[in-house]
Amino acid sequence: MALDAPLNSLGFAKPPSQTRVVVAMSGGVDSSVVAAELAAEGYDVVGVTLQLYDHGAALAKKGACCAGRDIHDARRVAETMGFPHYVLDYENTFREAVIDEFADSYLAGATPVPCIRCNERVKFKDLLETARDLDADCMATGHYIQRKSGVHGPELHCAADAARDQSYFLFSTTAAQLDYLRFPLGHLSTKAETRALAAKHGLSVAMKPDSQDICFVPNGDYASVIEKLRPGAADPGEIVHADGRVLGEHRGVIHYTVGQRRGLGIGGLSDPLYVVKLDVERRQVIVGPKDMLSTRTVPVREINWLGDAPFTSRDAWEMGVKVRSTRPPRDAVIRPTSDTEAEVELLVAEEGVSPGQACVFYAPDGGRVLGGGWIHKG
Repeated sequence: MALDAPLNSLGFAKPPSQTRVVVAMSGGVDSSVVAAELAAEGYDVVGVTLQLYDHGAALAKKGACCAGRDIHDARRVAETMGFPHYVLDYENTFREAVIDEFADSYLAGATPVPCIRCNERVKFKDLLETARDLDADCMATGHYIQRKSGVHGPELHCAADAARDQSYFLFSTTAAQLDYLRFPLGHLSTKAETRALAAKHGLSVAMKPDSQDICFVPNGDYASVIEKLRPGAADPGEIVHADGRVLGEHRGVIHYTVGQRRGLGIGGLSDPLYVVKLDVERRQVIVGPKDMLSTRTVPVREINWLGDAPFTSRDAWEMGVKVRSTRPPRDAVIRPTSDTEAEVELLVAEEGVSPGQACVFYAPDGGRVLGGGWIHKG
C-alpha cells in the first residue's frame, strides 16, 4: 500500500474492504446503524453481542440493553446487511466486574453507576481484547461521543447533540483504548438522523425504543435487585434527623438515596426534609433540610486523565466538571494530590453530590473530555 494512500472514514490508509472492524452490537438502533453504515461502506464488519446475564431471565424483560430480544435483533441486522455476528457469554465476567461491586457499593451507602464500570471493565477491556484477537483494525460502538485527532494523539470530545452526549459514561476510556476505538455516531445532530439511517438500510430496529433502565435492573427497581443479590440487605432501621431526633422507621437503607425527598413516610413536619446521609452500619437514614445537601468540596479518586500535560504537572486546573450525568458542567478548580486522586472545588455549591457517582472533567470551553474519577466520602 502506498504511503500516501488516502485515509478511509475510520482513519486507515487502505480501502474499507481491507479494514476489519468489530462492532459492539447491543441490539438497539444506535449500534445497529453503526454496523449497517460500515457494512454499506464496504468495511469487513464483524458484529459482536455480549450476553451479560441469564438468557432465560432476559427473555422475559423488555427495554434492557442485553436482553434475549436484543440479541435476536442484533442477529437480524447482521443477516440483513450480510456480515458475521457472534454472541459471547460474558455472564461471569459481568457479574464479577460490575454486578457484585454495584451491590456492595449500594449497600455501603453509595450511588453507583454500573454502566461506566461495564464500559471500563467489560466492553472496552475484554471485548476490545477479543476484537484484537479477531485481527480487527479497530472496534466501533454506537455511543454518542466524538473521537478527534489532536496534536498529542486521539482526543475524546462531547457529541454534537448535547441531548444525546454520553461523555459522562465514557470518562474512564484510556488513551490506549481511545486509539483503537471509533464512535461513528458522535457527529450526528439528532437521534432522528440515526433512525432515518436505520430506515434507509431497512433495519427492523429503526423505530425500536431506547432502553432506559440499567440492563440488569428491571424498571429501575434497584432495591429488589440488591435484595436478591444480598439477602438480608433490606433490614429496617431508624429515620433520624441530623439533630439526633428519631422521626420514624424505614424499610431498609437500600430503598433510599441521598437527595431523596418523597416516600420517606415522615409527614406532618413544618419543613421539607431530604435524605442527607445513609449510615449503613447503624442502619440509619439521616434526613435534614435541603441546604445540608449542598457542597463545594468533592474528593475524587481512581482518576483517568486524558489531558496533554501530566495531571500532576500543575498545582491546580481550572475546568468544568459534571457530578451527575443529567447536569451541565460546572466551573471548578481541580487540585491533584496524586496521579489518580484530587480535591475538586466547585465554584458554586452543588446539591446531592453522592459517593459512588462519577466526577467528569471537561476543558473550559466544554467540548473536550479530559477524564474524571469517582466521588468518595473523603
